[in-house]
Amino acid sequence: MKKFDYSLRILPYIPFFYVIWSDDLLSTSEITVIQKNLDEDDSLTKDDKKLLSAWLKRDKPPADSEFKGWKLLVHNSGVKLIESDTYPLTALSQRMATYYKSNDAFNEQLKQIEINLGIQPNHYNHLFDVEVEHETTSDYYDAKEIDTTLKGKHAKLIDGFRAVLNDPLFDWDIHRTKEAFREVVLEQVKFLADRGYGAIAYPETYGGTNDMEGYAYMFENMMFVDGSLTIKFGVQFGLFGGSIQKLGTQKHHDRYLNATGKAELLGCFAMTETGHGSNVRGIKTTATYNKETDQLVVHTPGNNDNKEYIGNALHSKMASVFAQLIVNGKNEGVHAILVPVRDENHQLLPGIKIEDNGYKLGLNGVDNGKIWFHQVAVPRENLLNKYGTIKDDGSYHSDIKNPNKRFFTMLGTLVGGRICVARAGLGGAKMALAVAVKHALKRRQFNDSIKIQEDLLMDYPMHQLRLTPLVASAYVYHITLDKMMQDYCDDSQPDKRVVETQVAGLKSMVTWYANETIQECREACGGKGYLLENRIADLKGDVDIFTTFEGDNTVLLLLAAKGVLSDFKAEFNSSGFSSVLKLLSTQLSDKLATINPMYSNKVDAAHLYNPKFHKHAFDYRTRRLTYTLAMRIRDYIKKGMPSYQAFMKVQTHLITLGKAYATELAYNTFSDFVATMPDGKNKELFEKLGTLHALHEIRSDAHWYLEQGYIGNSKSKAIRSRVERLCTELRPHIEVLVDGWGIPESCMSAPIAKK
Repeated sequence: MKKFDYSLRILPYIPFFYVIWSDDLLSTSEITVIQKNLDEDDSLTKDDKKLLSAWLKRDKPPADSEFKGWKLLVHNSGVKLIESDTYPLTALSQRMATYYKSNDAFNEQLKQIEINLGIQPNHYNHLFDVEVEHETTSDYYDAKEIDTTLKGKHAKLIDGFRAVLNDPLFDWDIHRTKEAFREVVLEQVKFLADRGYGAIAYPETYGGTNDMEGYAYMFENMMFVDGSLTIKFGVQFGLFGGSIQKLGTQKHHDRYLNATGKAELLGCFAMTETGHGSNVRGIKTTATYNKETDQLVVHTPGNNDNKEYIGNALHSKMASVFAQLIVNGKNEGVHAILVPVRDENHQLLPGIKIEDNGYKLGLNGVDNGKIWFHQVAVPRENLLNKYGTIKDDGSYHSDIKNPNKRFFTMLGTLVGGRICVARAGLGGAKMALAVAVKHALKRRQFNDSIKIQEDLLMDYPMHQLRLTPLVASAYVYHITLDKMMQDYCDDSQPDKRVVETQVAGLKSMVTWYANETIQECREACGGKGYLLENRIADLKGDVDIFTTFEGDNTVLLLLAAKGVLSDFKAEFNSSGFSSVLKLLSTQLSDKLATINPMYSNKVDAAHLYNPKFHKHAFDYRTRRLTYTLAMRIRDYIKKGMPSYQAFMKVQTHLITLGKAYATELAYNTFSDFVATMPDGKNKELFEKLGTLHALHEIRSDAHWYLEQGYIGNSKSKAIRSRVERLCTELRPHIEVLVDGWGIPESCMSAPIAKK
């Protein structure tokens, strides 16, 4: 064994000093970090600390002879650098010290230095004349345990549903014609209905279990099979059946819900119109009450006023039609009416015109179509009259006198559909990530030597950086959407306006995230990701539309921002806005104190990994944007600008606020969930996922934080370094993380995802 000129106690530090001097990693802040850990290392003597501190002086670097001696020490030990270790450099130092019989082989301070410096194996594996081991994955965490945590109280339902998806009927395939594809999807929907899944959100009286939360969970799992199945299922049981359940009364439930849940009555949801898009209040289709015949006459006044993009349009026998209700010559606002569209022989009824929308970018297994109504008469009883009815004497009555409140109350009952769309988008993102990650754990490419095996894609830091934060975000959004549906289903909270605001923001953020994730996965898989057989191309086409149905994302973010401005209480209109501004001014102005330079430049890991920092950063952004937005609108209004025009002027600011609000909401929800987890390694894993998500989000909006002086240059760089470091730390567990989503093996049919 080699003789040393210094004590064995400092031996474990040798690889660290070798790395930091080789790659010139010693910035002022990093010297401070290392010195702090040295000071706290009780295993070192005063002389040991003095020597190590001397090696930290940038103006007096170690002599070349000493530097070469460090390299020789590592080389002679014969230890291996294992990149898949959670702390590779610390583990290397431990094994080297053990070889040299150091009594203090492992030291917690070494791990802290490695974490704080944010150095990765690719920074230093070239420095050691040792073999580098590449391991595909670690078994430290159990994917089934993670899946159990995510399923929570829905485990029994989800496990049963996934077992059903193993039926050969759900095997993924390439369908060349939309007609054949639609028939397969229709058969799948009926198959699920026969097993009770269609009615699951309905009351027990009508074949269900009143489990809206479980219903939303199925959306995610159906995406593992196919997007068309997911959407057609949602149209039949969620939109059509849901409108009957939520907007109708017992007579409608008794007559239609059982048949709808069993898929014996196929229906569609006819709200959106070609000429009016997201402006539901401005639709032109009318339902005029004829007192003499006691009927409602449904009519499309113009060629451009037809119902557009109606799922189930070609298979359905009935439509839930949203129209302007005209009673005694007065427009009572938008209401839903059940209108039969086909007879028992599946022939169109008089006055009904339906056209196929044709081939789309995706979801070609869904029969989307256009519908026109020409003076179609239906009984008065077909009005879904929970919130507004026509009495026997022919007069209109509603317990909600304010037309605006009545309109938003009716639409609010359908907010669950937005959560389901977000859930489906998340399922698509998870599927794409599982394929991309598993491909990256088997595909090898490049190396600096032709004599040894090429490196796995997943071992490249850039590949880790492009996929790992997206995996972390999937966990954050999963927990958040769980909580949103739980709150939506909470009957003890009848006022759903807070949830509506939250869902408006989250639906936008999650579906945009899903599209960006699927695109990243496509690119991460190269040409293989472009092949249909590997599923990502289909996911890309199917999920794309999620950003604009059940509410256009941009419009929804505007709604979310208005909800924030109105503090979820004041109805947002010109007459009530001045008081809202005063409230905001009082609440926010005293809470936006200038961030001091010490905070802006704080870069230690304890601070950057602390949830308090993440929450403060997100809260500060939301508050600052809210305050400045309110003040801008106030200034416009004070100059005489109408309220509507003032909002037109600040639309981009509103969108930014909506995104900030949704980002803060998602992180806080996830963080609160993790706090309830039992102590142990799984909780630590979820904490790390939350930290990566938070820092990645802050990093993505670093320009705003820099502009506001909330972070300085050094802090921005440190955050970037931490994101990279966390990706490296999670690398050994990346396959377990995607397996933790519980995607059925039968659904993992992509050839590039198979071992």
